[in-house]
Amino acid sequence: MSLSWSGKDQKNANQPAATGQKRPRNDAGNKVTVVLGAQWGDEGKGKVVDLLATEADIVCRCQGGNNAGHTVVVDGKEYDFHLLPSGIINTKSISLIGNGVVIHLPGLFEEGDKNDKKGLKGWEKRLVVSDRAHLVFDFHQVVDGLQETERQAQEGKNIGTTKKGIGPAYSSKASRTGLRVCDLLGDFKDFSTRFKNLVQQYHSMYPSLTVDVEDQLKKLKEFAERLRPMVRDGVYYMYEALHGPPKKILVEGANAALLDIDFGTYPFVTSSNCTVGGACTGLGIPPMNIGDVFGVAKAYTTRVGIGAFPTEQLNAIGELLQTRGHEVGVTTGRKRRCGWLDLVIVRYAHMINGFTAIALTKLDILDVLDEIKVGVAYKLNGKRIPHFPANMDVLQKVEVEYETFPGWKTDTSAARKWNDLPVKAQNYIRFIENHIGVPIKWVGVGKSRECMIQMF
Repeated sequence: MSLSWSGKDQKNANQPAATGQKRPRNDAGNKVTVVLGAQWGDEGKGKVVDLLATEADIVCRCQGGNNAGHTVVVDGKEYDFHLLPSGIINTKSISLIGNGVVIHLPGLFEEGDKNDKKGLKGWEKRLVVSDRAHLVFDFHQVVDGLQETERQAQEGKNIGTTKKGIGPAYSSKASRTGLRVCDLLGDFKDFSTRFKNLVQQYHSMYPSLTVDVEDQLKKLKEFAERLRPMVRDGVYYMYEALHGPPKKILVEGANAALLDIDFGTYPFVTSSNCTVGGACTGLGIPPMNIGDVFGVAKAYTTRVGIGAFPTEQLNAIGELLQTRGHEVGVTTGRKRRCGWLDLVIVRYAHMINGFTAIALTKLDILDVLDEIKVGVAYKLNGKRIPHFPANMDVLQKVEVEYETFPGWKTDTSAARKWNDLPVKAQNYIRFIENHIGVPIKWVGVGKSRECMIQMF
């Protein structure tokens, strides 16, 4: 890798180092592959991660918590992951929960034990947890519900959170009153004092909140001992992984670009950065170590909860997509809202993330349609707008400009290579690829690992 210099440094770039000094090394290290959602989540990231994780040495989660839900089907067994990286299935790789993740310990162990019964053996030996990760407590989850009730009462609408305590936990983190894994594993007396103070802080805001502090502390002490063997200094662990022998390192983003706290459809978003920057801050990875960034998008669009959704179909088409696609949230069990593929949001996600390739999932759900529409632009007062609106009131008012394609009316679920797909389906895929300006590397036509057609 070449470095560019400027000014005085440029003149001296080729001069030998002063006597006794070593020239600094440019040890770029291993590159990291990042998989991110390009819509409102639920795009099938787990499937793409599972595909790549078969060859990965380390699979990392960098943000979010157990509000995320990834379903992975392997050898006919269906695993649901919320906090565990999807790569935990691979017995030859390490799964890392990074510092940017907020961890609900009861949820983590319940999830591991549940999947253990399905055949996920030895997962605790393959899991590494960053000591800088913040903790989600049971009372954070209660507060999450109270906040939603309060929003409904005051504004007549809520955000539609998963009520997993993610927002309140990130709020504690931002207000510098949060507690981390390293605190739990340190002086427990000090941890207990800070825990009680945090409970008191929330109780003063929500007088109806009741917490059995001693019972919670007893459980947390037990969780701490089960967790202890998995905990590492996450920054040092990643540095060693990046600068040691060649390794394949995979980062699995939770949620998606349109749910990012900075770039999503605020306030109907999550509480973390689920775009590519979150991989750096949530794991301690320098930007120079980011390699391929793969975006995942469905062949149509869905979202859970409320908020603007320009291509939503509140009609038979929307119902058909919901039914055929089994569009129910893995974490919440809520029905997902469905609509046509919106390329405005996918291009917007690409602007932020710089995708090197796209995985297009659930193409087979469109198999029965006579015609298929794709949103290609937004209009406001009859004029095309070149950007994605920040203001949700504006986004509610946009008119979507569509391109219409003939349906292929053929079952694609058995397709395993490009030439197996009907020409009309190929045309649909190529249009998407050309419009976004990013190559499509995979096309998904079913739930299992074998149903991902690799294009190149």
